[in-house]
Amino acid sequence: MCGIIGYTGDGDHVMDVLLTGLSGLEYRGYDSAGVAISEPERTAETEPASSRAGVASTPAEPSAVAGDVTVHKREGELAALEDALPDGSVDGAAGIGHTRWSTHGPPSDANAHPHTDCSGHVAVVHNGIIENYEELREELAADGHAFESDTDTEVVPHLLERELARGADPEAAFRTAVSRLAGSYAVAAVVAGDETVYAARHESPLVLGVGGDGHFLASDVPAFIEYTDRVIYLDDGEFATVTPTGVRIADERGNTLETSVETISWDPEDAGKSGYDHYMLKEINEQPEAIRDCLRERVEELSGSVSVSELDDVSLVRGSATDGDSTGRLRPVQFVACGTSYHAALYGARLLRERGVPAQSFLASEYTTDRVPVSAETVAVGVTQSGETADTLRALREANRAGAETIALTNVVGSSAARECDHVTYVRAGPEIGVAATKTFASQQVALAMLAAALTDGGSQALVESLRAIPDGIQRVLDETNARAVAREFVDSDAFFFIGRGYDAPVAMEGALKMKEITYRHAEGFAAGELKHGPLALVTEETPVFATMTDSQSGGDGLSKILGNVREVEARGAPVVAVTDQPEAVGGSADHVLEVPSVGPAFTPILANVQLQLVSYWVANELGRSIDKPRNLAKSVTVE
Repeated sequence: MCGIIGYTGDGDHVMDVLLTGLSGLEYRGYDSAGVAISEPERTAETEPASSRAGVASTPAEPSAVAGDVTVHKREGELAALEDALPDGSVDGAAGIGHTRWSTHGPPSDANAHPHTDCSGHVAVVHNGIIENYEELREELAADGHAFESDTDTEVVPHLLERELARGADPEAAFRTAVSRLAGSYAVAAVVAGDETVYAARHESPLVLGVGGDGHFLASDVPAFIEYTDRVIYLDDGEFATVTPTGVRIADERGNTLETSVETISWDPEDAGKSGYDHYMLKEINEQPEAIRDCLRERVEELSGSVSVSELDDVSLVRGSATDGDSTGRLRPVQFVACGTSYHAALYGARLLRERGVPAQSFLASEYTTDRVPVSAETVAVGVTQSGETADTLRALREANRAGAETIALTNVVGSSAARECDHVTYVRAGPEIGVAATKTFASQQVALAMLAAALTDGGSQALVESLRAIPDGIQRVLDETNARAVAREFVDSDAFFFIGRGYDAPVAMEGALKMKEITYRHAEGFAAGELKHGPLALVTEETPVFATMTDSQSGGDGLSKILGNVREVEARGAPVVAVTDQPEAVGGSADHVLEVPSVGPAFTPILANVQLQLVSYWVANELGRSIDKPRNLAKSVTVE
């Protein structure tokens, strides 16, 4: 993994399109980048052959076939690849590019994609993990194929090479090669002298772009949104042939499939920085508008009702009242998610439990139906920003196989989760480029609040008023925050603690995750009551504790309980930062206060989270970190 771009069209602009596409995929995280272009037919005696995959601009032996594949790739950022490109453009009608996040083998020029066959006439890029690559590698080596990298991907061009040598045409050779792969993959290939990009997917995303002057494929829409907003989403088991004049989708036997073209509702400006220094800061500031979009047409203030049309067919009541088999009991709801989305799922499960629904949250990587009771009565909700998170997709597929009714709560229209689940609810946060999720977390929380209301009591006037107050409350935080000053005071700290109770606990966990992701400093977040069960041993005068204390605290004595936890850390000399809507009640127990407006017991923590996002951002900024592309992390984790 991590990002794929492909283009067929205007031969004078292939390289420019590929580099633009790779730039649009940088947000996903990567440690090397590369491109391959299939050159048009030529006379081998009069034109030099291209490189054999490894180092940019290194000549290989002259080719004996018409056309060739030119490959350039480099470890490091995209700028390193651009610096390595020769003067002048490389002509060609088809090209592929890749940003790699290391899985097999360390970052290096040799391990960077694209990878080629022995002759250098086939180039391949791949996301995912080929589980049987060692077996295939041994088989191909026995046939005389030589390998130059540590990657699992390199077996694919050699499989293609073997099928071409046996007389297969490129499309048939590609299908046969892919049929030998086990695991997850999105794979794309070009062949010398051919103006087609061949692609296939299995449990790793690929989307096609339908343009006027050519056609595209990519891991994600931002790679080509500058050129077209018309897309086709590839499903598992489908193959695509992309040419300058059109695209064709086929099954594994080569039979053409009917497809529909969808139009993306956002434009290239939505994915820009709009004058901000970082995408993350821009996206933090976009949260009021993102939440307004999430609420649009789903809440009715006059009637005090919440209606999520996508969930109209979902009932949490066991059995059916019409056939006399209704028990009146509520069906169990199981949330599956990873990372930030898991913290949102914890929040959503608590909302449902307070409405009497038996709801649990599971880390998707730990969710297996042989250990978790799942049946046709179960409702499984997958919370995933991208809709492509491998662990979450696997969990949802297990739930499906066990007969559960599945709901995807995602930000990406047409994503795998959206297409595979029985129902889908979109959070409508718009494109999020920064690796560290910000506006999508807030939008997930709001969407989960509406989901909980829509599936239970239908909402109330007080609920709707609170939801409507969230965007203005966040804007007030953004306008009045003193998070930057707090960040400057604690920028040299080696560790941070984040604590909270009730609905504040998931926010504390998310605050710690943000601090870890973008500052590379140690941070822990947990329910405040857990302090005395171990973490207190790590608290020192150099360990700032961020205590989220809003009116969401569980029980009438919730605030007094967390104040007791605060005094525990103060007794050890730790500085305390209170994030609260009750500064008069907690100010005397804190060294600093980050104030938020009160917008209702379940929703004020959403505003508190914005303060914690800003603290992490400004600490990372003071440290000079790569905020939008933190080391070792990918935006969409498409491997388990």
